[in-house]
Amino acid sequence: MTRKSGPQHYPGADRTHWYQNRYPGDAMEVNVVVLHTTEGHTLPDYQGGLIAPNLTAVPDLTARKLVWYQHFDIDVSSRALRNLPGGVETNTLNVCQTELVGTCDHATHTRWTTAGKAHVFWPEAPAWALVGLARFLAWMHTEHEVPLRGPTSWPQYPESFGSAGGQRMSGREWNDFKGVCGHTHVPENDHGDPGAIDFNGLMKLAKAAVAG
Repeated sequence: MTRKSGPQHYPGADRTHWYQNRYPGDAMEVNVVVLHTTEGHTLPDYQGGLIAPNLTAVPDLTARKLVWYQHFDIDVSSRALRNLPGGVETNTLNVCQTELVGTCDHATHTRWTTAGKAHVFWPEAPAWALVGLARFLAWMHTEHEVPLRGPTSWPQYPESFGSAGGQRMSGREWNDFKGVCGHTHVPENDHGDPGAIDFNGLMKLAKAAVAG
């Protein structure tokens, strides 16, 4: 299989928080994007890159846009998924991981709102944030042929935690999957992010961006 084809850096992404030199990762040919939420307000340090994704999108609430940071090449494995011994591969299975700064937890959203802490609650993300994310997914489709499709079930947090919501893929489903999914769908993991993000709306925006 051809490895690392196509552009490896998302246009305009800041690479001052680059971890690939410290953690070289595995070369691959991406056909999946996994969406995470950071459950925080700012760009994480990811323990010096130990648990970093490929990219992080930080909402600029004043300018109403996403500011992108890239930590690994698109076609290099990053480190934000759990991978248990003896099971399927997760981080290294042709996956580009993207963290969205903000929260998917309604309780956290309520607490931050009460405290006056401005943030993005991704299940109710403003249109500009979804458009910014959709443009990235459109680019991944155009430049890396990631299909603009994904699971039908995106349960809200905390129902999305673990496997009780029924959305978690089996090992076989994960190995066969190509498209866009959440941390909540990945086997061997129990996290529930990004919760009930408007996936159908996101796909419509991404397909519109591809169509021009």
